[in-house]
Amino acid sequence: MFDYLILNGQVIDGTGSLAYRADVGVANGRIAAIGELKTAPAGTVIDAAGKYVTPGFIDIHRHADAAVFRPGFGELELKQGLTTIVNGNCGLSVTPCRSTYQKEIRAYLTPITGALPGDKDFSSLEAYLKAAEEEPRRINTAMLTGSGTIRACAAGFGVPKLDRAQLGMVHKLLEQELAAGAMGVSLGLGYAPDCFYSTAELIEALRPLTNSGIPITVHMRQEGSGVVEALKEMITVAKALHTPVEISHLKSIGRANWRRCTPEMLRLMEQARQEGVSIACDAYPYTAGSTQLVHVLPPECQQGGLEALTGNLADASFREMLKKRMLTGSDFENISLLVGFENIVVSSVPLDGLRQYEGRSIASIADAQGKDPFTCLFDLLQAAHCDVTMIDFITDEADIDAILQDAHSCVISDSTYPTTGMLHPRVYGTFTTLLEHFVREKRVLSVEAAVQKCTGRPAAVMGLHKKGVLAPGMDADVNVFDLARIHTNATYRQPAQVSSGMDAVLVNGKPAILDGDLTGITNGTVLRR
Repeated sequence: MFDYLILNGQVIDGTGSLAYRADVGVANGRIAAIGELKTAPAGTVIDAAGKYVTPGFIDIHRHADAAVFRPGFGELELKQGLTTIVNGNCGLSVTPCRSTYQKEIRAYLTPITGALPGDKDFSSLEAYLKAAEEEPRRINTAMLTGSGTIRACAAGFGVPKLDRAQLGMVHKLLEQELAAGAMGVSLGLGYAPDCFYSTAELIEALRPLTNSGIPITVHMRQEGSGVVEALKEMITVAKALHTPVEISHLKSIGRANWRRCTPEMLRLMEQARQEGVSIACDAYPYTAGSTQLVHVLPPECQQGGLEALTGNLADASFREMLKKRMLTGSDFENISLLVGFENIVVSSVPLDGLRQYEGRSIASIADAQGKDPFTCLFDLLQAAHCDVTMIDFITDEADIDAILQDAHSCVISDSTYPTTGMLHPRVYGTFTTLLEHFVREKRVLSVEAAVQKCTGRPAAVMGLHKKGVLAPGMDADVNVFDLARIHTNATYRQPAQVSSGMDAVLVNGKPAILDGDLTGITNGTVLRR
């Protein structure tokens, strides 16, 4: 007898194969059978006539490290078909965090992850996962360990080159976090303190990964004019360590780079694969990104952490140096130069006196204040102690199309969870946007290809061997939906609106959504490598 029997649906199994009509039987949290099952006994029958039946969607790039402890977490994720997420990306995991640099690390992460609850132990990944296991979970969650956080634990934000003892601590912490169950290692080479590594130093820091098969995900050193060279660096790293590399949120920032750099990067990755390198990429289906506002500044100015930067911003000569650097610099991801202040929008400021600026561009704020945009930017960062996030309109949709159509890409959200302010609409609608806009409206992808990029491909990247594919014996994470009714309600102006169109979502064999409504069931698990 099946616990649940999904009848009459078009099965898309997550492998990229064409949809086919079949019934799906679920028992004891697993897919028990797929085929002609109409006469089989079942506790609950779900009629999927005219609908697709797919694996639950997997987002391997989220920043919900702290948000998973918030009441109701997982509801907006389920509404877009997400059943599994991986946190700790861009080198910015919330663990390990037990060193003398704990205050600096938490301050740096808060604009991205939100504040961690103060009553829990996040000194190590082991402690974090145990705390997560004590919470009711609507979806499955896993963690990467962030190289930037590990380096900050070993040496803080102020040491450009690690000494032997500090490097030894990096190796020890890396091995400790992997042993605790981290799915892989994330890099944030555009962020402090990972940005202080040279290529050779980075390879040495990651030496414990050699021939391990453990994936490295990377926010590259540049995503603008230097993005091709940044990719070449990561191909070098992949060759040196002989372990898989996933290029996070592949993009080409700035109009001068649109439709030029992306084809070259896809060609370089294919060439590397032909040479035996395991390298792939992912992308989010939006032309705007979101991160800390400090990342419009040169990365070296973050040396010493955000408290030091806040203090430096009070110095007129420091400001003048920054302004000159940002007016001319091309050796870093110079977003203000690449896209302009009119395309950099303040999304969250956790101070009552400054929240009036949320939803407004730096250019418009500066105009209203009668200031030049650099002064406006520096004033805002100083007043908010650098705890400000932005939404920046940076890429071209034609480049997104090309990345999505690449056979080795998958789809991610890169969702951030600041405690206050406006979230990027991708938090609420990445996966429904893919289905609605890129599949149904533009037909950039077939529905089968799109589903694979949300299921089988990300599961393979992270080694989630029981997830991502509908087949007997696999975990019963299952979506049922009518493509014609899938809709993203979140917009840039009104992001806090959940997606619609998921008729049923099963997490480990139990319905988290049934007849389009959340059931309140908390059947997610904490996943370990």
